[in-house]
Amino acid sequence: MTSAPPAWRPSADWGTLRLRADLLAQIRAFFATRRVLEVETPALSGAAITDPHLASFRTRYAGPGPRCGQFLYLHTSPEFPMKRLLAAGSGSIYQIARVFRDGEAGRRHNPEFTLLEWYRVGFDHHRLMDEATELVATLLAGRLPLAEAERLSYRELFERQLGLDPHRAAVAELAACARAREIPVPPGMPADETDPWLDLLLTHCIEPQLGRGRLTWVHDYPASQAALARLRPGDPPVGERFELYLGGVELLNGFHELGDAGEQRRRFEAENARRQALGLPSAPLDEALLAALESGLPDCAGAALGFDRLVMLAAGKASIQEVIAFPVEIA
Repeated sequence: MTSAPPAWRPSADWGTLRLRADLLAQIRAFFATRRVLEVETPALSGAAITDPHLASFRTRYAGPGPRCGQFLYLHTSPEFPMKRLLAAGSGSIYQIARVFRDGEAGRRHNPEFTLLEWYRVGFDHHRLMDEATELVATLLAGRLPLAEAERLSYRELFERQLGLDPHRAAVAELAACARAREIPVPPGMPADETDPWLDLLLTHCIEPQLGRGRLTWVHDYPASQAALARLRPGDPPVGERFELYLGGVELLNGFHELGDAGEQRRRFEAENARRQALGLPSAPLDEALLAALESGLPDCAGAALGFDRLVMLAAGKASIQEVIAFPVEIA
């Protein structure tokens, strides 16, 4: 009978840890050839994410200085300070950052993980999807065979898989679809909001089928699901947001970035109102970000790629605990 390895040893094998190092080197080479600047921004901030689906870790700062006694928050993404750099004239930038999300642990989650985030000045979301396709294909070359990438709008995805128009379906129609497919419905699902029902159908019926043998892009999300993206007028208007899937795993989330400070403030306040309705604490707004947007954010698109998930797929592992040296269970 084989005993379990001592708890002090890494959970990832050395071949996988060497693969991580190799992929990080390839990412840096990819952006160096394109003259995209690598940057570093703080992991701690006086502001927090307002998204009600994300929870920030916080700590009280003991001083010295003007923040003494205040709460500081570990970032869930380096997005906000990176946008401050963009507004200050950095040009296109990227960062390989350790980020932190409370309440997230599982086969595809660890509360501390590695995120590749980059912003391309002058790009829209379609052009950034082109570049991200090239990046991921480069990183997986020789490790995972891939057919030609595909792109589907959020509407096309629901119409193809479920015969529903996600922009027009009522809650009753979405709930009936969930019941017909015997999806367990969490308690407290709202009777007047479609987004939770759309998320339920997406995660249970659609996501597991996405990216089978190829990179699958989903774009043009409902406006209500694109808090940091530009909206494109139409009937209905859609958010210029995009996500990448491979092997049923969400790898990347991105936006054609919103640059309107007033609209961004309204969206933050709406998210805080939603947090309060759910019994969650309000999050302090990032006034420095809003001031940077007011000064002028260049037209750009940005994306965040879950590096640990990419390593998991490249290494053929079943969980990200197998590709992180010390996940939360043994940290």
